[in-house]
Amino acid sequence: MLRLAPPVREDIVAHARGGVPEEVCGILAGRHGAAADGEASTAHESARATNAADSPRNRYELAPAEQLELMRDLEADGDEVVGFYHSHPRGPPAPSNVDAHEATWTGYSYVIVSLGADSPDVRSWRWTGERFEREPVRVADS
Repeated sequence: MLRLAPPVREDIVAHARGGVPEEVCGILAGRHGAAADGEASTAHESARATNAADSPRNRYELAPAEQLELMRDLEADGDEVVGFYHSHPRGPPAPSNVDAHEATWTGYSYVIVSLGADSPDVRSWRWTGERFEREPVRVADS
């Protein structure tokens, strides 16, 4: 399970809305729980990143230098990387084939904000190293 602090959910949804028609992306920080042990992760902070993909309307990419800098800043505050987020402005709240091909952080959460339909849909998936497995998202203070 992934627990999202309400301000984190609000921030990533606002980021997604502000980025339309392109996908946006960023990093989630807090306390990382081991999915294999049934531990929940808690994200109480988000850090927006620039989408460095060649075609940001249908994919996302965190530039390595910016990703490293954001991760160092988050960890300097005593947080752990919990996972990553990105948006699907027109698509479903599920990982695409491109998302699966590009995933590298085994055991971490990949949150997708879908802006289709009437209201945003925020879902999370853990990367097993081979595939994404959906994990429940609970919006609550940690």
